[in-house]
Amino acid sequence: MPNIVVFIELTHTTQIPATAPGLLALAARLGTPIAVSVSQSPLNDEHIAALGAQGAAHIYATHSAQAYSTLNSYTVDALEQAISAHQPAAVLIPASVDGREIAGRLAVRTGGGVLADVIDAHAHDGAITAIHSVFGGHYTVAASVPEALPILTLRAGAIDEIAPAHNPTVEHLELGAHTAGRTAHIDAQSDAPYNTNRPELRGAATVVSGGRGLGSAQNFVLVEQLADALGGAVGASRAAVDAGYIDHTAQVGQTGVSVSPQLYVALGISGAIQHRAGMQTAKTIIAINKDEDAPIFEIADLGIVGDVFSVVPQVIELLKARA
Repeated sequence: MPNIVVFIELTHTTQIPATAPGLLALAARLGTPIAVSVSQSPLNDEHIAALGAQGAAHIYATHSAQAYSTLNSYTVDALEQAISAHQPAAVLIPASVDGREIAGRLAVRTGGGVLADVIDAHAHDGAITAIHSVFGGHYTVAASVPEALPILTLRAGAIDEIAPAHNPTVEHLELGAHTAGRTAHIDAQSDAPYNTNRPELRGAATVVSGGRGLGSAQNFVLVEQLADALGGAVGASRAAVDAGYIDHTAQVGQTGVSVSPQLYVALGISGAIQHRAGMQTAKTIIAINKDEDAPIFEIADLGIVGDVFSVVPQVIELLKARA
């Protein structure tokens, strides 16, 4: 089977990201998963075991004390070296902000082609074909990069399979100083999510989003309460963000974060095409809106026509009673 290089986007606190299982599962379907990590110190046994349990057959573990001091320079170096060593049929990278930059820079280095925001992929006769959801989810298209290395950025949550576990072989490599010219240097990093007790929006299995229908920032707490009751992340429509109900980092949609959770709950969101473009691939969509003609009901698996301020508190009480 061909090798498939998978970039594991460790945080600077060296945590295995929520995107790793989906990436490794897709890689296992396409070939043999080769996990590539970049960290400040050598990857420890706990992380190696975790990646093996998630499907990594081989781990190309690179480290450097300066790994997080530049904007992805060491990551691109590590992936380029892994490609040279393992000659993969494709490279899988998370469709995150950094992931998109890494994919582009890697394509320049290797002469590869970027297939962005992929929701699935398959192999046939040695060729990798990527599947995309486009035009607000109205169409599904297939794309490939003939005679070039395909570099895919995978939408978080798009793949919910679990790859077979492995006892991975590990290759440790210390990265030398990168030879790039002028570059921005990062002096410090900190994790400052909207709420550290909630999962990250991009990779969350459950997302509860609120829209303009909440009416105010004070009322938006209802979205947070339901998210906490479900153990999910908090999202928002652009209208809610523009109105100041919540920070822009929570925006879901064409100009915000694209999510593909197991469950997406839309509260007071009309369902404009720009919002649907960022959440339409969710496995189950529940919408609550008092406007029975709201476009969100066109894609909802379950639609409730009603006042969110009446319906949602009852749902929260039922969830608490079952806890």
